Amino acid sequence: MTSCEKFLDTQRQGAYTEDNYPYPEGGGPYDQFIFGAYNDLRSYSVHVDGFVNATSIRSDDADKGSTASDGGADVFGMDNFPVLTTSGRANALWTGYLGLVTKCNETIHQVENNPDINADESIKQQTIAEARFLRGYAYFMLVRLFANVPIIDKKLDDPAQQVNIPQNTASEIYQFIEQDLTFAVAHLPLSWDSQFIGRATQGAANGILAKVYLTQKKWGPAMSTAKLVMESGQYDLSTDYAKIFSEEGENSKESVFEVQATASATATQANGIQYASLQGVRGANDWNLGWGWNVPSDALEAAYEDGDPRKARTILYASTNTVQNRSMYNEVMPVYPSEVPNPRYNHKVLGNPSLRNSISRGCWWMNVRILRYADVVLMYAEAANESGQTEEARTALNSVRARARRGAPAGVLPDVTATNQNTLRNAIRHERRIELAMEHDRFFDLVRWGIAEQVLHAAGKTNFRAGRDELLPIPQTQIDLSNNVLKPNPGY
Repeated sequence: MTSCEKFLDTQRQGAYTEDNYPYPEGGGPYDQFIFGAYNDLRSYSVHVDGFVNATSIRSDDADKGSTASDGGADVFGMDNFPVLTTSGRANALWTGYLGLVTKCNETIHQVENNPDINADESIKQQTIAEARFLRGYAYFMLVRLFANVPIIDKKLDDPAQQVNIPQNTASEIYQFIEQDLTFAVAHLPLSWDSQFIGRATQGAANGILAKVYLTQKKWGPAMSTAKLVMESGQYDLSTDYAKIFSEEGENSKESVFEVQATASATATQANGIQYASLQGVRGANDWNLGWGWNVPSDALEAAYEDGDPRKARTILYASTNTVQNRSMYNEVMPVYPSEVPNPRYNHKVLGNPSLRNSISRGCWWMNVRILRYADVVLMYAEAANESGQTEEARTALNSVRARARRGAPAGVLPDVTATNQNTLRNAIRHERRIELAMEHDRFFDLVRWGIAEQVLHAAGKTNFRAGRDELLPIPQTQIDLSNNVLKPNPGY
């Protein structure tokens, strides 16, 4: 391990010590509030169970996995629709992301109203920008998951008020998100000192904003905003694809924004996230790594071009009685079906075996990649193609393919030469699927492209019904708490 110092230091990232109190150099007096919001990114209700189910298991890239009975009706609805109105996971996502919003609003309130804290105006604006970035991200998740949700833009005098605030329309929410992220772009730094790695940057704000524009088919703003990230000098495609998802690849030149996690032998979970454990191989002894959920599907396996090296880094194959498969660490895999219940697992969440042996099997130290540079480049390619700028689109697309084929035999993943807009559109969509496989964009991509029903039916998820299943149900628990102020989504 070249980056083991991350795990030897059990200090939670950004936390205070006697040496840096009241706040570290480069930080600010409001860190005590904004750190609470960052901490929510590691919450079980934000980026673990419901998140994996709603963004990946609902897609054609993944199936629930594990054993047939594991998870019950709640998860079965996520895997093959419809999601239950009583879904605990849908309810957790609702409360989790709105809980993140609450902490962002608390931070903004402290900056604007706390008379006991003195700070330069630039620090105040930077802290508000961090809060508004995280709030904008939270609402971007909420609007794609539920569409109509209530906009809460300030600290509430009575937290109980939150349950009966009427919903805003999706268009109003998107406008609100754009305002938050635009403010964040104007006041966030290009980068932070290494002790603050993982805090929001101008590139992260522009990257999420580009995706917000792309989702609304605002091709011009999406293209220009993605280009700002590409021309910032902060990111590139130099990191090998196989390295991106390892511990060594965390916060690399590929990383635009990722959830930070760490662990040690004495703090195996407290400063980490259960994300990898939920998806870890479900076996025995050394291979008892987790629940075994979110496994690559037959459809995803079949989608790769011949020789694409990304397939081996994405799909972890169990051994069979006749074939001995190995992990990226050259470990012999357990046998399917006698030793593990699934033939495939998510290779991108497999932690280093030395850390599994010295810390825990659950890999709670693995960061969660929220936005990668290749995603930004492919957003630029898509927006450029939809704007009729074929050459720019093709050049961006081929830059991602060039990184992917690095070190592969000649002829693997050749450059795309298409000049027809529709042909190039399909090539870009294919590349997004493969490059970002198992990384939580596929379902949202299918919905915004308007092809979710067609694709999911072809993948065997035949219960999907257009006009209903693009969204999760507004949780019945929340409707009841609101005394029916909240209204159900169509079809539920």
